[in-house]
Amino acid sequence: MTNFAKTQAMFDIPEGMVYHNGNSLGPMPKAGPDAMTRFMNEEWRTELIKGWNTKGWFMQTNTLGDRIGKLIGAPKDSVVVSDTLSIKVFQAVGAGLALVPDRKVILSDTGNFPTDLYMVQGLVKLKEDGYKLRTVAPAAVLDAITDEVAVVTLTELDYRTGRKHDMKAIIDKAHSVGAVVVWDLVHSTGAIPVDVLGTDVDFAVGCTYKFFNAGPGGPAFIYLAPRLIETVKPVLSGWYGHEAPFAFDTDYRPMPGKIDRMRIGTPSIASFALLEAALDVWDNVDLNDVRTRSIELMELFIHEVESRCDGVTLAGPHNMDERGSHVSFEFEHGYPCMQTLIERKVIGDFRAPNMMRFGITPLFIGEADILKAVDTLE
Repeated sequence: MTNFAKTQAMFDIPEGMVYHNGNSLGPMPKAGPDAMTRFMNEEWRTELIKGWNTKGWFMQTNTLGDRIGKLIGAPKDSVVVSDTLSIKVFQAVGAGLALVPDRKVILSDTGNFPTDLYMVQGLVKLKEDGYKLRTVAPAAVLDAITDEVAVVTLTELDYRTGRKHDMKAIIDKAHSVGAVVVWDLVHSTGAIPVDVLGTDVDFAVGCTYKFFNAGPGGPAFIYLAPRLIETVKPVLSGWYGHEAPFAFDTDYRPMPGKIDRMRIGTPSIASFALLEAALDVWDNVDLNDVRTRSIELMELFIHEVESRCDGVTLAGPHNMDERGSHVSFEFEHGYPCMQTLIERKVIGDFRAPNMMRFGITPLFIGEADILKAVDTLE
């Protein structure tokens, strides 16, 4: 059983602040400063170039990937960490298209995070060969998966409303017509249980600076189904994913039979130090407990707001099985209201045109935080 009182003590949140924005940027783990100090003083300063071997820097893309893999139901050697989420979206969709070379349609939804759509739009322009991005309403995705679709690319949880796609149903439909699916787990990882192997995910990407609390710009990750590792062709081919990285061959050959082929260029080892400290928080945390507790807190929050705050309407489903771990309310004066909440140390965020968004993260939020937020909102 997860001890949430213990996890709450592991974060450094300013005195008097209620932080409901961990779904956008997680708070700093108390272990973070020491981790960075150790990296600078005991690794970079003393080891310099030797650190790639003596401190295991070269394989941190993989060792950290395995730690994240445990939290998303991925087997060992199927996740690597590096680059940014946008790069990983481009990489995954591009690799997915190469698996279905006779099709030109990339399907997404209008609730997808805009940068995911931007990256696909850029990929389509780059290919200049009849490819097109097709977007439909989130609820219409399942019906829109036809045998002309090459890749379905979706964010499991809507960044505005928290609405949750039925991952298994979408994957099953896509596979039945020969399409590949790329999942963005940016609001899922660390918030809800994810089972990429059990649901037969092809590609999954995500970041580490939200629910994993690895700091601003924390590195992204990519998962590749083990059944695809031999056949996937990297669209972005850098030296770090080469079959022989230190041979410095002028022709690219992907690392055979390994997730390493999804590595691109030299990663940020400094950011890995923060990520490692952040992942330590999860060593004694059960994501099923996190989900159960987040539902309890969301139900309390929604009930209190709906009963006490006139003119505020829940965005997204009431059914907790159909949402993630953040709650949004539509309000005519949402922007100035959120700014006033922030001035009073209740930190949420705003999404146009009128949504006030609140992350519900049991690792550092308890019932008292929920009630203080509602009191202030009321």
